[in-house]
Amino acid sequence: MSIQKVSSKWKKMMVLLKDKYIAPFHPETRKYSLTALEQMCQIYRTVYIKPEQGTHGKGIMRIERTSEATDNTDEPSSEDVTKAPYKLHYVKKKELYCSIADLHKAILKRTLGKSYLVQRGIPLLKYQQRPFDLRVMVQRNLSGNWEATGIIGKVAAKGKIITNINGGGRIVSFEQLMMPYLTKDQTTNLKKELFLLGVRTAKCMEKTYPRIKEIGLDIALDGQVKPWILEVNTSPGLYVFGYLPDKSIYRKIKKYATAYGRLKPAPKSKSSK
Repeated sequence: MSIQKVSSKWKKMMVLLKDKYIAPFHPETRKYSLTALEQMCQIYRTVYIKPEQGTHGKGIMRIERTSEATDNTDEPSSEDVTKAPYKLHYVKKKELYCSIADLHKAILKRTLGKSYLVQRGIPLLKYQQRPFDLRVMVQRNLSGNWEATGIIGKVAAKGKIITNINGGGRIVSFEQLMMPYLTKDQTTNLKKELFLLGVRTAKCMEKTYPRIKEIGLDIALDGQVKPWILEVNTSPGLYVFGYLPDKSIYRKIKKYATAYGRLKPAPKSKSSK
């Protein structure tokens, strides 16, 4: 039986919002439209525009209401703010727009008719002045039960709005990222909480998609170190866990992935024959 993959971010979110435990961890998200854009920009200072289907952070855009920005190192002058209250940021480019209508037109040029979502922006914690998020790996173990097998931090490259490795981000251990924010005990407790959230999410997903074997949760931590689920991947990258100092984590992830058919078994060496 093949491993099930679910590409639609919207469909996955609709499934998870039915779970009363998981729902509060989701930032508000709507299908993209001019009305949704206008309303979300009125409610939140920062919103993200992301493709409903896609990987590696491709196509993601960020919008900021510059009139309420507080980071003076990266904002236009007061005169520019008055004229252009919206800043659109994609890849490493930044553009200012005077109205929602103009902003909408600019976004449509980049979406190329594809389905997109607009999501509340979570102010990410930072590591060495760069934002980061987390990836929690959850897999079916050798007994067929769900098990959280690893957690990593993804730190954005300079000037980037995404943390993906493909976009220049780098891997840092969860414990190292948490050192400025939490005690060791608090870090341990948060890790347990995230692992429980991961397993709960997998169990919720399998009710609708019974052939999934693994998920990767992208988790944001806000200023109060509250977790937010940004996305759930049903075919998450495995190799990134190989960057961790503790190689036993990567070995377990590969072992489980081989058992349920994601990876091919390693060829036996001649000496073992």
